Amino acid sequence: MAGGAAGAEGAAGTPGGTGGGTGGGPGTGGAPGAGSGGNGVAAEADALLRSRAYLALLGFAVLLGVPISAAAFGFLALTAKLEPLIYHDLPRSLGFDGTPPWWPVPMLAVGGVLTALCVRFLPGAGGHEPTDGFSATGTFGLSALPGVFLAALATLSFGAVLGPEAPLLALGGGLAAGSIRLLRPGLPERTYAVVGATGSFAAVSSLLGSPLLGAFLLMEAAGLGGPMLGPVLVPGLLASGIGALIFVGMGSWTGLGTYSLKLPHVPKAADPTAAEFGWALLIGLAAALIAAGLRWLARRLRRHVEGHRLPLTVLLGLVVAGLAIAYAEGSGKPATDVLYSGQTAMGPLLSDAATFSIGTLALLVVCKVLAYSASLSAFRGGPIFPALFVGAAGGVLMSHLPGLPLVAAFATGMGAMSVAMLRLPLTSVLLATLLIGKDGLTVMPLVIVAVVVSYVATAVLSRPPAGAAPDPGAAPGPGAAPGPGAAPGHGTAPASGSVPGHGTAPDTGAGSG
Repeated sequence: MAGGAAGAEGAAGTPGGTGGGTGGGPGTGGAPGAGSGGNGVAAEADALLRSRAYLALLGFAVLLGVPISAAAFGFLALTAKLEPLIYHDLPRSLGFDGTPPWWPVPMLAVGGVLTALCVRFLPGAGGHEPTDGFSATGTFGLSALPGVFLAALATLSFGAVLGPEAPLLALGGGLAAGSIRLLRPGLPERTYAVVGATGSFAAVSSLLGSPLLGAFLLMEAAGLGGPMLGPVLVPGLLASGIGALIFVGMGSWTGLGTYSLKLPHVPKAADPTAAEFGWALLIGLAAALIAAGLRWLARRLRRHVEGHRLPLTVLLGLVVAGLAIAYAEGSGKPATDVLYSGQTAMGPLLSDAATFSIGTLALLVVCKVLAYSASLSAFRGGPIFPALFVGAAGGVLMSHLPGLPLVAAFATGMGAMSVAMLRLPLTSVLLATLLIGKDGLTVMPLVIVAVVVSYVATAVLSRPPAGAAPDPGAAPGPGAAPGPGAAPGHGTAPASGSVPGHGTAPDTGAGSG
């Protein structure tokens, strides 16, 4: 089926011509289909959907979805097993009666050493730099994947405050694109980009609770749109659906579950009131301010870490450990509320909200934000789950204010903090509301208000002063230089939804001139 995937090489150029001319193929900056405008691109997309090569590409997406989603399940299962092994079983095996309060210190020091060694010495620098923001663009070469895997394993297993989604995207995309590179070298980069995106879809198919939500995340992050949205998106959706089935099947077969983000017990939500809309405005603004400070600190720390990778990664790991210990000693709650991404802690936070005092919640938010910032600057992982947890904890804290129910505050906090860190408004609304379950539609208007306010405020706060040099820690724009360990050929391949040549429509590998 590799040949079928590659067969799309001739399917999406300009009809009757090559993809490198002035029509719909990759040009030098002109609008797609210069002679026919959008209608030409739409006709091109329709022709692609009807082609035999495209059907073969869909078959290849099915073949990719099975092993990549199984590998993603194995990665999540491994990290889930290592966490209790390191923080519960290991101290008991060493003769301690339970986990000592100081235990996070040596564990995060070890995690810092392992992560720094992967970033410093292995190809690929351990994966995407978290302070650059969430990105669905580019694929890593096969040689970089061991470093991505090991750096993520050290980060996630030893307690740093980052999530698994970024490593899964890198591993899934790298395995998919690397496989087709080995089987069919010399194809257009956009072919590898679409195949890599398909692997990424499969890898995160069930992580966020729904294969559709994972697909929507990648679609919005990659900027997919226009007539070519369908042809580029459908293989990924297919791989995502297949991947979700694999997650469910393996979770049932092994008894380990699906490792999907979910809230098992959600209180009943009431219809929104005028007061709640006012609080949603405030929550959106507060989330933008917190995220701006968090990113500012992480980027400043990163500048120092890059010059002294090993000692400062260990030091920042110790900072995370110290914050977790301070929270545990000050609140009587477990240090794991601060450690890790927060994916499995959000459910208990909501269902046991009555057991958290105002002081405990305030301490939790402060410690989690600082630990999140320190982890972003030096470790390797994704930003989604910690952002959701910080927003959820802040929402529970604000639910003590008059006129703001718990579920509404919880959902608006998640949505507002998510968009402040990810800059993906539609995905943030869906994340916050789908997690609430059947009452998600009830709180959706509040979430939308909080997300829009947070999104606009974040854009204003992130705008550099006139004439200022760009922040080196800021997220790279289109055309940014690829990182080390990128797939051979052109560094990081363009995203499946990126717009090569400033406006040309993406295809599945067509039109090689």
